[in-house]
Parts: sequence; C-alpha cells; structure tokens
Amino acid sequence: MILLPFFLQVYRTFGLKLQFFTLILNMQKNTNANFYQKGNTVMIYTDTHLHSSFSSDSDTPMELMIKQGIRLGMKTLCFTEHYDPCYPDTPDGLDFLLDFENYKKTLFTFKEKYASQIEILYGLELGVQPHLGQTLANLYKKYGNDFDFIINSCHIVNGMDPYYGTYFKEMGATRGLMNYFETILANLKVFPHYQSVGHLDYVCRYLPESSQTFFYDHFTDVLDEILIEIIERNRALEVNTAGLKYGLDWPNPDISILRRYRELGGELITIGSDAHQPEHMAWEFDHVPAILHRAGFHHYVVFKGKKPVFYDI
Repeated sequence: MILLPFFLQVYRTFGLKLQFFTLILNMQKNTNANFYQKGNTVMIYTDTHLHSSFSSDSDTPMELMIKQGIRLGMKTLCFTEHYDPCYPDTPDGLDFLLDFENYKKTLFTFKEKYASQIEILYGLELGVQPHLGQTLANLYKKYGNDFDFIINSCHIVNGMDPYYGTYFKEMGATRGLMNYFETILANLKVFPHYQSVGHLDYVCRYLPESSQTFFYDHFTDVLDEILIEIIERNRALEVNTAGLKYGLDWPNPDISILRRYRELGGELITIGSDAHQPEHMAWEFDHVPAILHRAGFHHYVVFKGKKPVFYDI
C-alpha cells in the first residue's frame, strides 16, 4: 500500500483517469489473495467428525459443541466419539475407551432438545487394528445398528501412535509412512462395517520437519489398493480439515490422494473438522469446495442411518 500516495499524486498532477488508479489498487490487493480461491463457492453446513468429553482427548461438554454449531449456522452435526480398544499407554494417561450407553443417552437427549435448530447424528470413530477383528465384530453386533455413521480410522501401528514422536524416531519417515498405509489396508479388511475412512494420511501430520513432503508416487501400490478397496465396498473417503489446522497444505488426505480416488472411480466424500473444541468446528470449511473441485468432485455425502445423502458443492 505504500505506492498509493505516489499514484494518487500522479493522478492529481497529470489527470490520469480513475480507472488506472483502480487498476493499481486491485493489483496490490491481489498480491495478498488467499491461496485457495473462494469465489462463489457454497459453504459446507455439515460437520460429520466431531468429539466431545465422551472422547478421552476432549474435555468439552457435548452441549457446548452443539451451541457452537448453531452459532456457526451449521445445519447438521455428527458426533463421532473415539473408541480405540487396545490403545497403548500414553504419557497423558488416555485410554480412548467409550461409555456407549451414556454417550447414546446424552446425544439423543440433545438431539431432541435442539431438533428445531440443528440436526444431530450419532456416530463413532473406531480406532481399528489388524488383530482386533473378533473384538470389533462383537462390538458391532452389540452396538452397531444404532449408529448413523462409523469412521474406520487408523491411529496405532505396531503399538505406537504417530502423534507421539517415538513413532518416526524408531521407523524413519519412509518406513513409517509405508507401515501406516499397509496397516490401513489390513484394517479395512478386518472391519468392513464402516461408512468412511478417516484421515487416510493422518500419519503425515506428524512427519519430522526434515521430511514433511509427501509424494503419492512413493506409495502408489499400497495407496491404490486402499482406494480400490474403498471403492469396491462402496464406502466413502473422508476430507478431514484438521490437516490444515496442523499446518499441512491440504486437509487429510493430500489432494494427490483425492485426485487418484476420483480417477479410480471414487465418488463418496465425507467432510469433517475432527474438532475436539468449539473453536475448531468447521475448520476452514470455506476452502473445502475449491479443494474438492480441483480434485474432480462436485458433491459430498452425509450418512444418515448409514445411508448416503448427497449435497452439491
């Protein structure tokens, strides 16, 4: 903006037309434009990956999350509380277990209370591990019918969560990424009763700074297998905007994964912020339509009673 006084003086002195002055002003504004061009994109009014104090890593009461959703003008929220059986001991003492009965009772109480203001859906983020097949099958038999939406997520590989620094210290970047993707492929086969695959490249959030660049070409075979598995089962792939919150250039997964999913015939996309606190709900959702358009998508879905409902973007 420091050039404006100069051009203003030129205009006053030489009688340059106002259009020239306006052109210079617009050029300066454009240099500060956001990387994601918003244009006339449609805002996403549904957030289908949310946590409250029923998840071990959140202390936010569910009702506060709901009230924030109403303030933001959201139309639909889906709570997807963590359940990660066999989660290893953590420095924080988190167990990632879930009181299913109390969670369901509380959610349906608020679902009725706020029915005139916002739609509340009943979901679960299931932390899958390859050796838990029978445990998860029993869980689904007991509780699964009631959920609108189940996310199949991978948090643990070889007894470690990449969130903690020991994962990459022990494995290194390339091996750590490969092991993570191979584990996801196994998880999808072990527990097929899901609607969407959560934050497919979650592991990339915690890459060491010296190796933060992810290249699809380095993991083509295993990633293609994962995407084909998702497509053949008619499941969805989640766009999780917490990746942007963690400083990545894209949400999880990377746009190269989204594009490849579309190239292989994938059509079902779910969108969630993975918020554990009210201020993170609908995180950078204004960027999501442009990202999805660049990847070749023109709609996303919200699962209600495990059935996809399509929304245009």
